[in-house]
Amino acid sequence: MRFQDLLAYKKSFEVAMAIFEVSKSFPSEERYSLTDQARRSSRSVSANIAEATRKRMYERHFISKLTDSDAENSETQVWLEYAYVCNYIDVVSFNQLTEKSLEVGRLLNYMIKNPNKFL
Repeated sequence: MRFQDLLAYKKSFEVAMAIFEVSKSFPSEERYSLTDQARRSSRSVSANIAEATRKRMYERHFISKLTDSDAENSETQVWLEYAYVCNYIDVVSFNQLTEKSLEVGRLLNYMIKNPNKFL
């Protein structure tokens, strides 16, 4: 199994790239705070999925990496909320990115609850 073939990976990668694009317009004073944090947490989602697949021989390790991924996904939602409240993104972008992130969360939750389908 290639991690790139997992739907959760594909969707999380899309979210990370969308956040990268939208964050290009954030103010320069946010470069080392909100911009970096949003980019890092969103990228960590797919990175942790990749790591989980390498640990799939050990169910507990697999689930642990997936829960790390889910935590990063939740963190990403917080940074999106800050970006919206600070008026760096509009309501349409906020809703679209948040919904995509929630979808990733549902996919991760499925993997966590059904690890045998992925081991």
